[in-house]
Amino acid sequence: MGSNSKRLFKYALGYKKTIIMALILLALAVGAELVGPFLAKQVIDKNIMGIEKPWVETKQEGHYVVDYKDTWYIRSDHLDQGAEHGREIRILQKGLSYYFVDSAAIPNEGQRSFANGVLTIKTDSGQVLTYSAVQLTASEIFSFYRPEIREMVLLATSYVGFLLIGAAFAYGQRYLLQVSANRIVRQMRNDVFRHIQRLPVQYFDNLPAGKVVSRVTNDTEAIRELYVSVLANFFSGIIYMVAIIGAVFVLNAQLALFALPFLPILYLWIVVYRKFAAKYNHVIRARLSDINGMINESIQGMPIIQAFRKEKQSMGEFQELNDEFFKYQNKLLNLNSLTSHNLVNVFRNVLFLIVVWLFAGSWLGTAVTVGVLYAFIDYMNRMMNPIVGIVNQLSNLEVARVSAERVFLLLDEPGIEVSDERVDRYKGNVSFEQVSFGYKPGEDVLKNITFQARQGETLALVGHTGSGKSSILNLLFRFYDVERGLISIDGIDVRDLSKQQLREHMGIVLQDPFLFTGTIASNVSLDNPNISRDKVEQALRDVGAYDMFMQLPGGLDEPVIEKGSTLSAGQRQLISFARALAYDPAILILDEATASIDTETEAIIQQALDVLKRGRTTFVIAHRLSTIRAADQILVLDHGRIVERGNHEQLMEHGGKYHAMYQLQLGGASA
Repeated sequence: MGSNSKRLFKYALGYKKTIIMALILLALAVGAELVGPFLAKQVIDKNIMGIEKPWVETKQEGHYVVDYKDTWYIRSDHLDQGAEHGREIRILQKGLSYYFVDSAAIPNEGQRSFANGVLTIKTDSGQVLTYSAVQLTASEIFSFYRPEIREMVLLATSYVGFLLIGAAFAYGQRYLLQVSANRIVRQMRNDVFRHIQRLPVQYFDNLPAGKVVSRVTNDTEAIRELYVSVLANFFSGIIYMVAIIGAVFVLNAQLALFALPFLPILYLWIVVYRKFAAKYNHVIRARLSDINGMINESIQGMPIIQAFRKEKQSMGEFQELNDEFFKYQNKLLNLNSLTSHNLVNVFRNVLFLIVVWLFAGSWLGTAVTVGVLYAFIDYMNRMMNPIVGIVNQLSNLEVARVSAERVFLLLDEPGIEVSDERVDRYKGNVSFEQVSFGYKPGEDVLKNITFQARQGETLALVGHTGSGKSSILNLLFRFYDVERGLISIDGIDVRDLSKQQLREHMGIVLQDPFLFTGTIASNVSLDNPNISRDKVEQALRDVGAYDMFMQLPGGLDEPVIEKGSTLSAGQRQLISFARALAYDPAILILDEATASIDTETEAIIQQALDVLKRGRTTFVIAHRLSTIRAADQILVLDHGRIVERGNHEQLMEHGGKYHAMYQLQLGGASA
């Protein structure tokens, strides 16, 4: 996980300026939001609860002076330093009523009651004090509050202003993080797809296409959530919590001690969650990949599934995978429910209960005023939001972590750098010298293969299934590299050329040619800018297919869907011939190119082949021996060895395996 985290961090570094700007905006948003409780505390303690502070009689006029029964009073904290003043009075609150008390030495704490013009205060020590008091009318109460209204409005406006500023900063932060995340994942997907082009063919022999697709799409999308949601919540959560704890310490160090236990609790929470979630997410991502692989395979093999009535069996296999996926999704859901934000609310409510109880019992001291208590509760509520955000993102964090592991596992597969170097068109003299090869160690499929094919010759490979015909062509194309022996072209070891240089002047036509989504013309040129439209048309004319395709509604621009399923087998094969001809290879490989063609179409295909082979070194794998009678060399393979070689006449005179195979096919054709 450590190395994967570093690699994810390295991707993020590519867009560090945007991310740093987002974090700066986040810090500003946090700062703007955290000013709010301090302003609220000021309003409560100074402007609202401040009415209970001592008031003194004064003779000077001013904004803070209140006229009550023809006498001017001013709150002592608003009195200019050194100014003369008269007796001290108090305004005390009981419930929703306020009382004018013409006395100075009155305790702020204790239980208050009023009856018959007497205010009674029972202190915490049990002492009972009585004072003459006059209940104030609404207008009189307002007159004592009027000097504070301007400051209260200013503070309330500032509160709203800071909220709006914080919201603007938060919007900018989220936008920049989203942009960064999308760019990071775009880069990652490009890297994964680019790496897929570099992987050897044998990698795809062992991994279904659906699983590869799952890593390029689903897994990278899960990683995008890491940058968008997970890191945003973790970064903002950590900044919020540190800032809030700092603010609470500034507010009241005694209360701040109640907030500190949340940090180790959250850490323990994350450790326990990840221990279980990692195991579940590994299974979930693996099963999702298996499901994608099976869906892909089922869609491609649907004709076979339906033809052999395997629908129920396929459904059963899919249901088994889907049930296991469902099972582990539910396990993860239960884990998320157990560690959800409801548990955070429990902690928060217990904390509030303890603090309010201590405040009510006066155990927190006189420093904790109503305004301080309000600000503390406000801060704690704000602190719960990032904790909930972090807890709710733990699931996405584990999904992203497992997905990153799978993506980087693919990126760590050894690949071959795609070379842009060009090589001059070689003549096409091919030599195999004592070549032995096996797909698995100790299981050779080719044994001491030696032959030469000179420029312009046609060399045919025949033999039963598994005799090694396709393996020879796989080595020539360097889909696999030779282990023992030497393969050379014009005297150059093929391993001394990059795969792109080697294949630049080689062409291949398969038994079932692959066509891409596009048009007939684009499937001939493969969108190669060096192959002009005229060259495409000429290639189709040379293979005798131009008139056939021009009869289609769109002509050469007729749409071709995936794999060319709307075209006949012969039409697909002619497109692949034209493609090979347009690329003008020095070496041409025909892998059972006429095996699936009907007899009528075969005549057209055979003429196209004659055009295609002209002037090129051609390797042909053919089951129909009648199509290779004109070959310059015929190699007969049996269990990975060349048992016979020569042209058609020589092999027929020899009377060996080739003769027997030819007679068998000829007899079958006659029958």
